[in-house]
Amino acid sequence: MDSESSALVIFVTAGSEIEAENIAMALVQDRLTACVSIVPKIRSIYIWEEKLEKEEEILLIIKTREALFERVRGRVKELHSYSVPEIIALPVTNALKEYLDWIFEVTV
Repeated sequence: MDSESSALVIFVTAGSEIEAENIAMALVQDRLTACVSIVPKIRSIYIWEEKLEKEEEILLIIKTREALFERVRGRVKELHSYSVPEIIALPVTNALKEYLDWIFEVTV
């Protein structure tokens, strides 16, 4: 599959449920993504500015097409409160064809 016909799952973490919902609503309303699933209360442990951090975060699971990644990334950065938000994309290598068709049908 080329980037014009490939789907992606993008992971983004947010610091609050309100921020997560705002990002999700904007991406769906802008038709940059078919769906954003919001997973509350994950625990993230990481190094930031040389300190070990432990935070509760919200995980967004974004389903879109690969050709829209740059626009999704830009919109997330615009809306996100973190100076360096997590924006990680993984290719969808196998999925229900009808689900993939729906992703491509509702995104622009």
